[in-house]
Amino acid sequence: MTAKEILSKVDHTQLKAFATWEDIAKLCDEAVEYGCASVCVPPAYVKRIHDTYGDKVNICTVVGFPLGYSVTGAKVAEVKQALADGCNEIDMVINISDVKNGLFKKAEEEIRILKAACGEHILKVIIETCYLTEEEKIAMCKAVTNAGADYIKTSTGFGTGGATKEDVELFKAHIGPGVKIKAAGGVSTLEDLEMFIGLGCDRIGTSRAVGLLKGEI
Repeated sequence: MTAKEILSKVDHTQLKAFATWEDIAKLCDEAVEYGCASVCVPPAYVKRIHDTYGDKVNICTVVGFPLGYSVTGAKVAEVKQALADGCNEIDMVINISDVKNGLFKKAEEEIRILKAACGEHILKVIIETCYLTEEEKIAMCKAVTNAGADYIKTSTGFGTGGATKEDVELFKAHIGPGVKIKAAGGVSTLEDLEMFIGLGCDRIGTSRAVGLLKGEI
């Protein structure tokens, strides 16, 4: 697998609370130069990126991040603002408490509402696998499918664990045919990148891919 093929599936990510514009601009410059799928950035930077880079970079941002327990109306407002600012893709965090309480249909309905707010824009649904049982993960595979979201995503990268081979294989067995997979959290080596793409992930969320493929890490 070539570096270009790998990077075409990478959401080049910078979501640290203390990210500066210098950090974000470097991220965007690298994404343009190396053909990354998108930059995944804090909502507060979306408009500035769009005003600076225009269509040269595909902008992804996060909603309800990283804990997921914002009320649905607040998440919808976040989506609308991000799209108005020039964002193309949304990575939302489910209400993990709803899932732990067994309220799978409620979690599904929130995803459906946010997908309606996204319209034709891509919605990726972060289920934060490190906090869920296998039964809960399977329930979320069904919820993401039923709600019409575009992707199921493993992790925020801020939880107690990240993407695993086992979780991606579980996703593949239980998502519908229209749902793609994004692995994120702890993807830190070239072997990880190749493994997750080989398993069928259409996107990888990581801050390290460009540095790894440039030999800087």
